[in-house]
Amino acid sequence: MKNLIRIALLAAFPLFFGGCAVHIGTMTDSAALGHANFNYTQTSISGSAEATYVFGFGGLHHEAIVDEAKRNMLKDHPLKPNQALANVTVNWRNAVYVVVIKSRCTVTADIVEFD
Repeated sequence: MKNLIRIALLAAFPLFFGGCAVHIGTMTDSAALGHANFNYTQTSISGSAEATYVFGFGGLHHEAIVDEAKRNMLKDHPLKPNQALANVTVNWRNAVYVVVIKSRCTVTADIVEFD
């Protein structure tokens, strides 16, 4: 009987302490790059933000996490005059651990400078 309980506990362990992750990403064009009047000054700059939810409560709203990630990106890479963000990508990673969900948003972009 003891062995049966041990086997059941070992089998249930991954259900309670394991998790799964979902990755979602979108890409938008935020600068008008239709003409050859620009140069790339930096590529693949990024910023991240995350929130933790327990039973669906806590953390920030979806839009607020994206905004915080973008602010973190621009804090490390401020734009100069005649510069804009291009090829903006928003990636999400949601890790689920039974009743806890961790959402991480990463915003990546290129900086272009117009002539």
